[in-house]
Amino acid sequence: MTTHGTRRRARRALVLGLVLATAVTTTGPAATAGPPPTPDFGPNVTIFGPDTPLSEIQATLDARHAAQVDAEMATARHAYLFLPGSYGNAEQPLQVKVGYYTEVSGLGASPTDVQVNGKIEVYNRCLADGGTGNCIALVNFWRTLSNLSLAINAAGQDGCRSSANFWAVSQAVSMRRLDVSGGTLSLMDYCTAGPQYASGGFIADSRLPNVVNGSQQQWLTRNSEIGGWSNAVWNQVFAGVVGAPDDAGFPAPPYTTLDTTPLSREKPYLFVDDRGRYQVRVPAARRDTRGISWGTGPTPGRTIPIRDFFIARPGDPVHVINRQLALGKHLLLTPGVYDVARSIEVRRPDTVVLGLGHATLTAVNGAVPLDVAGVPGVVVAGVTIDAGLRESPVLLRVGSRHGRDHSTPHNPITLSDVYFRVGGPHIGRTHTALEVNSDHVLIDHTWVWRGDHGVEGFTEGVNGDTDRWRTNTGRYGAVVNGDHVTATGLFVEHFQRYNTVWNGEHGTTILYQNELPYDPPTQADWMNGDVEGWAGYKVGDRVRNHTLHGGGVYVFNQNNPSIHTENGFEVPERPGVRLHHIMTVNLSAGTIDHVVNGVGEAADTTRVGAPVYVSEYPLP
Repeated sequence: MTTHGTRRRARRALVLGLVLATAVTTTGPAATAGPPPTPDFGPNVTIFGPDTPLSEIQATLDARHAAQVDAEMATARHAYLFLPGSYGNAEQPLQVKVGYYTEVSGLGASPTDVQVNGKIEVYNRCLADGGTGNCIALVNFWRTLSNLSLAINAAGQDGCRSSANFWAVSQAVSMRRLDVSGGTLSLMDYCTAGPQYASGGFIADSRLPNVVNGSQQQWLTRNSEIGGWSNAVWNQVFAGVVGAPDDAGFPAPPYTTLDTTPLSREKPYLFVDDRGRYQVRVPAARRDTRGISWGTGPTPGRTIPIRDFFIARPGDPVHVINRQLALGKHLLLTPGVYDVARSIEVRRPDTVVLGLGHATLTAVNGAVPLDVAGVPGVVVAGVTIDAGLRESPVLLRVGSRHGRDHSTPHNPITLSDVYFRVGGPHIGRTHTALEVNSDHVLIDHTWVWRGDHGVEGFTEGVNGDTDRWRTNTGRYGAVVNGDHVTATGLFVEHFQRYNTVWNGEHGTTILYQNELPYDPPTQADWMNGDVEGWAGYKVGDRVRNHTLHGGGVYVFNQNNPSIHTENGFEVPERPGVRLHHIMTVNLSAGTIDHVVNGVGEAADTTRVGAPVYVSEYPLP
């Protein structure tokens, strides 16, 4: 007679055999001579080669932009990848517009291996009057451009459009490993209804010509080379950038410039080697760096063959993904939305989780979609995590609150272009979005967002309550409990208590951007005990060492303009806790009474759009 234990072992063996067979079919080496086969990345990854007719590339990308330009809350996800070679020419440039949830990336080992002659752009989005009015860039989210060279060529465009390559974006948009030449890069669109505000953004590891910042409210440029930079609005930060403007006159203009970046690790990237094999390059962590990583040779790091990845698609069971991770596979998430009812568990050191085309993990039944152990070298990159209808305790947990932590300073856990969303396309609920318990973690560009707008349907919440404050819930955005955590590009918005709480020692943030929640119904709903409101950035009362370079907290109490928040920043009074170049600003409703700990004038409706700056805290 077969025992229950024997049957369970037999079933496990069968499942394991099927999983391994699937992995070999998907990512295994070619069985015959000749170029290795292209991995099956699923229907939402399109790969172009230099022999693909330019008209076909242009038509494909035009059609995708038309489908995605207004698809802010939709579920489509796409990646367009270019094999090494040249695309477009002086007479017939390739002119690409990039919409929501779209990645455009080169597949070269170096950015110079993929050469685009033309433009790759994002314009203002027009939200009213059938797409002709209220043209802004404030909601141009979720786009990726990386690992290619762009020779700007506006042939065939009108007078205004020919003046620059426009990249008018806001949060959750990254530009990485770019080599741009031949014109001007403008971070605002001044052709569609004139200059309008944008609220980005992030550039890293790129060589750029003159950059027009224009109306961008805040921006971080890290480890790059720029030909020049013009304009600043509220908060412009440069770290390890050759050609960065001097910040001696802060806040006129409001530049914050660090000569080097204290800790950096470039985002992993997919590439094709000279034998046609797909690989993933995982850059090494580096300290006190300046300029691009690829200028004199390959970016320092290690290369992982694609056969060592489990290539997942939406619909793959989490237990299958976890089995592959436990067997030592890395994880590549192809574009799409993954419903996650139990945690994807990353337990092995040096595991890479790489998303293409803004792959999105959505919590189901209150799950924690991604749980990363406190082990060295784990890298999570290019992944968006959504809250679901039932409250999750956290959306991404790094390390256990009470477990052993084995992360190391020379090989930190790294999160690159990892984005969070609570509400928007559907109701979302979480207690905390990002929780970092491990020591030695690098957060390299994140947007942690409790939705301030979204699709209709909030009446599906509690007892038909149409009040978003009680339906679309997120208490804390980012909670950092680990020591020696560094954040380069920390954007956190609209959470219902502290947007960011930093309890760990020796933490460093380079650019912080925050909007307080728009929707507290009353002052009573926005109280921290006897204190009016919750600071946008809180350093724990016991912390003795912390550094922030370039931080802004904005207020727009749209639902109730009479609401007050006592301080934008709240920190312990210790000499080792230092804030460098911080500000608050009123966007037209509500009041922040002080910038930090009772210091700084009120950001109220008498000075809408005019920041209140504190250059150094503690005060000199």
